[in-house]
Amino acid sequence: MQLSATPYEERLTAPRSWWFISFLVGVSFALILLPFGTLPMLGGLVGGTAAAAVVASSYGSPRIRVVGDSLIAGEARIPVSALGSSEILDPDEARAWRTYKADVRAFLLLRSYIPRALRVEVTDPEDPTPYLYLSTREPEALAAAIEAAKTPQG
Repeated sequence: MQLSATPYEERLTAPRSWWFISFLVGVSFALILLPFGTLPMLGGLVGGTAAAAVVASSYGSPRIRVVGDSLIAGEARIPVSALGSSEILDPDEARAWRTYKADVRAFLLLRSYIPRALRVEVTDPEDPTPYLYLSTREPEALAAAIEAAKTPQG
């Protein structure tokens, strides 16, 4: 397995506002448990905040990586030899591709809080997936890393 000349790795972390919302969920639990006393109230604050933070963290945990000759997007691992051209999507075009232009057979790794994306054609005739839609904060760098991984290293 060859190593990519331009390695790429990105974690699709949740925005900072979600962590504040996690704290507010804890406050809500604390207020619900307030009539039962101080200790249950504190337990609600800690438990509610922790539970909401786990949900926010798990939703923001997928990674997109170009490793060797493979693209790893969330749970999917695709050899770059099975990929065609890439299209960098601005926020308006990304919204279109995740709504009315979307194909139900496509692989979508999308996060609504990331406005830009990369659409990569799948050229493998054995694969029914027409394209990959990948939410990314750096679509130019991801496209360059995929192209660099396709190029044989000398």
